[in-house]
Amino acid sequence: MKKMKAAILVDGHRVVLDERPIPEPGPNDALVRITLTTICGSDIHIMKGEVPIPLGRIMGHEPVGVIEKLGKGVRGYKEGQRVICGSCTPSGWSNACLCGCSSMDGTGTKSGFQVAGGWRLGNTDEGTQAEYFIVPDAMANLAVIPDHLTDEQVLMCPDIMSTGFAGAESGKVQIGDTVAIFAQGPIGLCSTAGAKLMGATTIIAIDSVPERLAMAKKLGADIVIDFKKEDPYEAIMRHTDGRGVDVAIEALGTNATFEAGLRSLRPGGCLSSLGIYSSDLKFSSEAFGSGLANKTITSTMNPGGKERMRRMMDVVASGRVDLSSFVTHRYKLDQIEEAYDLFANQRDGVLKIAITP
Repeated sequence: MKKMKAAILVDGHRVVLDERPIPEPGPNDALVRITLTTICGSDIHIMKGEVPIPLGRIMGHEPVGVIEKLGKGVRGYKEGQRVICGSCTPSGWSNACLCGCSSMDGTGTKSGFQVAGGWRLGNTDEGTQAEYFIVPDAMANLAVIPDHLTDEQVLMCPDIMSTGFAGAESGKVQIGDTVAIFAQGPIGLCSTAGAKLMGATTIIAIDSVPERLAMAKKLGADIVIDFKKEDPYEAIMRHTDGRGVDVAIEALGTNATFEAGLRSLRPGGCLSSLGIYSSDLKFSSEAFGSGLANKTITSTMNPGGKERMRRMMDVVASGRVDLSSFVTHRYKLDQIEEAYDLFANQRDGVLKIAITP
């Protein structure tokens, strides 16, 4: 049996390079040869044990590749096509999908592990930090890359771009809104770009890394706040003349940023949560307006499926958003352990890492 290289989760909060058999696609699946992938903040949560998955799982969920082999039931595709696939891979026929919430396809437990919605790649199924991976329910999830777009141009589409944009969409950002986005990592930066596209006219970006605040300005932020130099809540109230923001997007996953976002809302505002929380959330009744301020809290899982991926690639092709500068480092799959060490410890100004087999 032919084997491939893959990044494997092992005991002791480590990811190591190992070999695995090249998988065989089922009748509704596709085998894709990876040409480009990356490491996500969610992978670091997994490595630290904050998102429990079985040991021995292949990591990763941000794939760009080429169709190597199609299951016998797959129609409408051909081998050799360049494709992407979202980190969430809905079946298209589940109750969640038919209720319009495809990212929650599969919610429940599998093999004793909690399934986080439809997030299967690198979670309940084998991931994409390998030479090959399986796309489940290929006809619902494979999105063909247009010839005029490069692999690197669409690298952000499968996860962080879709998730970040969804934060603005779930928050129901409207024309003329004031939006505060807490944390300007890759997903927060995509939320900044998404809020701009949706019509927000005042976008306030909060972080402490100068390079990330500068990038936020490039992607549409009107005001940047360094939380190490001033209190974000006080700064937001100053910039909004005490009114508060219409929408706050929490893109880090900490109790402090969650409460700060909730506190910063105007009455009737919406907190859109994108973070992965490794401990229970606690916030004051004052931040919530004692339950009488008509504030809304909503959470979002990355919308998946081929139509969502097509839309993300159309945004890239339009030139309205350019995320090419997100890639700050490049590694081979053979160097995956070194890449994880860099990304997990956030050294050398790393934002995203492009990984090639």
